[in-house]
Amino acid sequence: MERLYTENLQIAYDKRIIVDSLNIEIPKGEITALVGANGSGKSTILKTMARLIKPKQGAVILDGKKIHQEPTKQIAKELAILPQNPEAPEGLTVAELIRYGRSPHQTGFKTVSAQDTEIIDWALKMTSLTDLKERPLDHLSGGQRQRAWIAMALAQDTEILFLDEPTTFLDMTHQLDVMNILKELNQTEQKTIVMVVHDLNHASRYASHMIAIKDGKVAASGVPQDVMTAPMLEEVFNVKADILIDPRSGVPICIPYETCSGCEIKDVVRGLDYANVLSI
Repeated sequence: MERLYTENLQIAYDKRIIVDSLNIEIPKGEITALVGANGSGKSTILKTMARLIKPKQGAVILDGKKIHQEPTKQIAKELAILPQNPEAPEGLTVAELIRYGRSPHQTGFKTVSAQDTEIIDWALKMTSLTDLKERPLDHLSGGQRQRAWIAMALAQDTEILFLDEPTTFLDMTHQLDVMNILKELNQTEQKTIVMVVHDLNHASRYASHMIAIKDGKVAASGVPQDVMTAPMLEEVFNVKADILIDPRSGVPICIPYETCSGCEIKDVVRGLDYANVLSI
């Protein structure tokens, strides 16, 4: 049994049940991607596992303990979360933001210790923000701001890191920057990373474990080769797609060509020689 898992988890908003009887395990030291259509419940699951939402029934178990029954400060030393579209006070600098990540480890007047400074400097270095540490957040590009928020989560110094669509609203370059930072954190620091990912090809490339969610239930889980399949895409996303193998990484990638509601339309795209297209 993994150190982090759910046990018959039920999540509801008011009386509407979003997730019911969910049992998933998060592999230690790996990157897990939660994927699914809009409204499937993947972000709700992430927030509940990160203790932002209290379940109606069932539990999230970390090291044999129900996290919603544990002290907040203790859980904050075990896991960190970067939500969608985080906000900070106007004028806050990069270094000041990152310093907030040390709060769970501080006592009394919350003075910054030598250990705090060391970890903050490490977080700045990991996210390539050392030269920008005195820059106000509102003077940064979107990609730089996202790296700053990741650095704050890193400064929390937890083994487990949750991220809710960390590349939302970023251009292609900054998306790759963020995903590569997460990959490096996993490989060099052995961080267990759980993220909701909108881009399926990013999920397949960067995660070693994928969980596909449909209507609050697990439709498929496992390594990308087992999850990124044409039947899964049809069931979960209601699209027809061709599955190819990325010649660089060896992982599956998908090329959607039709929604299932329009599958009777003559398929022209499938006739393309994708292997030649990818080799250009």
